[in-house]
Amino acid sequence: MIQTKNALITGATKGIGRAVSIAFAKQGINLSICSRNEQELSDFKQELHKVNPQITVVTLLADCSKRDDVINFAAFTEKKLGFVDIIVNNVGMYKHVSILNDSEDSFQKQIDTNLMPSYELYRFFGKSMVSVGKGHIFNICSVAALNPIAEAGVYSVTKYALLGLNKVMRLEMQGHGVKVTAIIPGSTLTDSWKGVEVDQNTMVLPEDVASAITNILNMSAGANVDELIIKPAPGQI
Repeated sequence: MIQTKNALITGATKGIGRAVSIAFAKQGINLSICSRNEQELSDFKQELHKVNPQITVVTLLADCSKRDDVINFAAFTEKKLGFVDIIVNNVGMYKHVSILNDSEDSFQKQIDTNLMPSYELYRFFGKSMVSVGKGHIFNICSVAALNPIAEAGVYSVTKYALLGLNKVMRLEMQGHGVKVTAIIPGSTLTDSWKGVEVDQNTMVLPEDVASAITNILNMSAGANVDELIIKPAPGQI
């Protein structure tokens, strides 16, 4: 008998998080998702049940830039679903501005959005994953973690930090049967590009990232993808 897996996904109603949620629903994976918009959560829950009526979908209104909301979401998920097999640290924000021209609160806000949730969810669920010897954590990083973007200075710094956290997680977990993967997408067609005229045929689509994550998840127990870079075929925009 195949045991149903449970997944927690942050920032799940848009972009990559949305695409991953749909891909997981098709795989029969139970979902715990959060967002800052209650109506979007409610609508998306119904959509996921149409994709697969057999899965459990639980939702919680949460602002993942706030530590208390992140911890509350983790506790809520554990209470509703039990053991969490998969964590997708997807929530993030992008700000196109140099460090010297950035606002006073930008550094803390982007640290709290792009890095803190992954750290706190790892702290919350890591020991339970170790205790049963299974689990998979995906951290959605960015090519800005490899090649910084001067025009998105703080964003680049936080994504460097997230990739570093991913490396530490993997080293801590690799002796315990728990997998950790950094997904490193290039220019991806999400809300970050809202208002900008782009050709989707020259970009990575959220569904491409979701497909990659699903394939990695379905690999044999002995295989781990440490880092996966997905760039637009014609090059970065």
